[in-house]
Amino acid sequence: MLAPMYRAVIGLEVHLQLRTRSKLFSACPADYHGADPNTFADPLTLGLPGTLPTLNREAVDLALMFGLALNCDVSGFTQFHRKNYFYPDSPKNFQLSQYDRPVARDGYLDVGTERVRIKRAHLEDDAGKLLHPAYAPYSLLDLNRAGSPLIEMVTEADLTGPEQARAFLESVQAIAQALGVSDATPEEGKMRCDVNLSVHRPGEPWGTKVEVKNLNSFRSVERAIAYETARQTRVLDAGGTVTQDTLGWDEGGGRTFVMRTKEGEADYRYFPEPDLPPLDITPEWIARVRARMPELPAAKRERYLAAGVREADAQTLSHDVALSRFYDAALSGGADPQKLANWLLSDVAGLLAAREMALADSALQPAHLAALVRLIDEGTISGKIAKDLLPDVLDGHDPQRLVQERGLTVVTDTGAIDAAIDAAMQADPATVEKVRAGNAKAMNALFGPVMKATGGQAKPEVVRERLRAKLGL
Repeated sequence: MLAPMYRAVIGLEVHLQLRTRSKLFSACPADYHGADPNTFADPLTLGLPGTLPTLNREAVDLALMFGLALNCDVSGFTQFHRKNYFYPDSPKNFQLSQYDRPVARDGYLDVGTERVRIKRAHLEDDAGKLLHPAYAPYSLLDLNRAGSPLIEMVTEADLTGPEQARAFLESVQAIAQALGVSDATPEEGKMRCDVNLSVHRPGEPWGTKVEVKNLNSFRSVERAIAYETARQTRVLDAGGTVTQDTLGWDEGGGRTFVMRTKEGEADYRYFPEPDLPPLDITPEWIARVRARMPELPAAKRERYLAAGVREADAQTLSHDVALSRFYDAALSGGADPQKLANWLLSDVAGLLAAREMALADSALQPAHLAALVRLIDEGTISGKIAKDLLPDVLDGHDPQRLVQERGLTVVTDTGAIDAAIDAAMQADPATVEKVRAGNAKAMNALFGPVMKATGGQAKPEVVRERLRAKLGL
């Protein structure tokens, strides 16, 4: 007998560390990455008596920009609240967050053909970080991160599977990076995700929700969702009950584990922050923020598709800020959009990978790559010569100058090509007989030697045309 089918219901909570110079409520610098522990702390971060918060205006602007990109309502009043909890990484014993008046609400993000609704996106300050040395009977506390500005974005439970969740997170990351709102790099802790998940049989009420906390890679999100969906299905099939717990994720073991019983809103005892007045987000304020917004990945993707770029390539280019900026600059050089994408995403990417370097770290100029593609299209050089030149072009050399200095212009002189063909035919009479006996594909065995004899500079179309003529095809 087949087991009953279950359906997963998934919502995500995404935390993005904002790209600001200072922390959310003080002038303490926010770029602490790589610094010694506890060197980016100040009296407010430490929760010392008598300290008062001062709101970072740029953080609010970035949150508004992010909300607008997610099609959220950002107008009207927004307010900060104290979210109370007692833990070593929070010296104030509360977090400054937003409860019922978030900075952005009621938005959506389309992922493929599916729409994921955004319930809210709010500002809050980050906690510190506990470090647990192996086999030590103590933990260490680093407060460099404490007070850093975060956006927490909460979706409705519109997601149904791990692949869709990953695609959604990749879209969020692309938007945040395109806007300059956040570096959104999970490996640096600048983008973190919690998963809320339950399973139920279709047509029945939703099941009990669990939360999987602090997933710091898209792969971990996919694996955690797949594992937890299967686990809850097994529990229900066995007649058990899923409990509302907060879970951690063991990446090495590939499984979830119970951290604590899930808290409810009442446990946090929210109340308005008395030292920060509500903000009125006016239409004029929104207009100023909207004017700062660059082209979003979705609009960029549509522009590339309209130019004739394949869908997969358009998606890759539009989701990478550095790549799309380089590509747009190269497009202005007049190269064919799809051929330019081919070179950038294949040949250039392969050479960069071999050198273990990023595009931004190379000396490759957008105008030079565009010129290289144009030289092929114009018939000045062959594709093989272009590939041979690419390492030098990647080092910053102008391909047009390289072609002139090295005499690499394509050979179209039929006399020189005919001489090379005659030599190849004399050297391989067996292949000539095969071709003339009806095996046209055997002509390829003559094509290679001709191209080699001309140093790869003969125009391939001319070589094939002259070969067919010589062979009587």
